Amino acid sequence: MASIEPPAAGVTVLGGVRLRTHPRARRRLWRTLRRGSGVFNIAFLAVMVLCAILAPVITPYDPTASEVTRRLLPPFWLTGGSTAHLLGTDQLGRDVFARLVYGSRISLVVGVSTVAISAVLGSAIGVVAGYYEGPLGAALMRIADIQLAFPFILLAIAIVAVLGVGLVNVILILGIAGWVFFGRLARGQVLSIKQREYIEAARALGAHEIGVMGRHIVPNLLTPVIVLATSLVAGNIVVEASLTFLGLGVQPDLPSWGNMLAGSRDYLNVAWWMSVFPGLALTLTVLTVNLLGDWLRDYLDPALRNL
Repeated sequence: MASIEPPAAGVTVLGGVRLRTHPRARRRLWRTLRRGSGVFNIAFLAVMVLCAILAPVITPYDPTASEVTRRLLPPFWLTGGSTAHLLGTDQLGRDVFARLVYGSRISLVVGVSTVAISAVLGSAIGVVAGYYEGPLGAALMRIADIQLAFPFILLAIAIVAVLGVGLVNVILILGIAGWVFFGRLARGQVLSIKQREYIEAARALGAHEIGVMGRHIVPNLLTPVIVLATSLVAGNIVVEASLTFLGLGVQPDLPSWGNMLAGSRDYLNVAWWMSVFPGLALTLTVLTVNLLGDWLRDYLDPALRNL
């Protein structure tokens, strides 16, 4: 049976992805990291992940506990501020910094879990649609076309309005609704890959179709799927915050950035910190994830491997 050729010297295979460990590849990795602030992007995301994991250690405050005697305190560097509340408090006396830190948990959970669901579901459907080009593949792609006819955010709003708010509902809705992007990507890749010589050789030697897809086709899909997944993480974080801002996302009592922005609408003139800090956190997170996706695309692009 034909198989993927063994890795050459200086190459490590991890989950079907060939990672170049040759000194020349490491030098190019460092160059691509420096070009486009890759080091800063990775460091920022690492800090965000640590904040989400170590939230109870970083801040002693309960993000949902209110204390009306301390409501609308400004950040510590302004008159009336206190170092006990570094970024001030909101209209209910809740610590803004604590809500920011705990809110990163929801953003990361929603962004990563929804993309994981979409990637697995969409890639599986795309592989089947690309490998079997008959009525089955055509029917699956027509379903994808119908879904793409509706704007993604409007489709999510319509489904959430029917099923109700909640973190689990948001994750399932965004995860299932996003399969179409991975499905179309996987189908296009499979249509190209299955025409190659080693696929034909595997078939000629009697390899089962499931074995051909699992052993020869799926590993070659990992690179474009990883790049697409990185870009969609940022998009889903924004969609979750948008739905929550409109009252259709996570529960109002959860300390999410969307809830913080929604609660600050009536206090823009008297407590600007309630909206500025969650908005800044959301902007930096989305920008960093998008830039990291651009770096992954540049580094994993086969056309640039010899540069």
